[in-house]
Amino acid sequence: MSTAEETVRLMKGLPDKLQAEVRDFVKSLGARGGGKAVEQDRDWMSLSLSSAMRGMENEESPAYSPSDLKEVF
Repeated sequence: MSTAEETVRLMKGLPDKLQAEVRDFVKSLGARGGGKAVEQDRDWMSLSLSSAMRGMENEESPAYSPSDLKEVF
């Protein structure tokens, strides 16, 4: 029996209210880091960052120095 099948079997023995909690928990797990939407978000972030940084590798020196900082951590 697969993990999904066993999970469904166990869940069927729970009252409706607890089944709803299981459903909500599984949805939150998918949104937290394993779902396709998260993977697409990472792809877009990577594209956005690479587009924003395009051409900077050709700059000769940084535009700012540590003395330009107002706060040092």
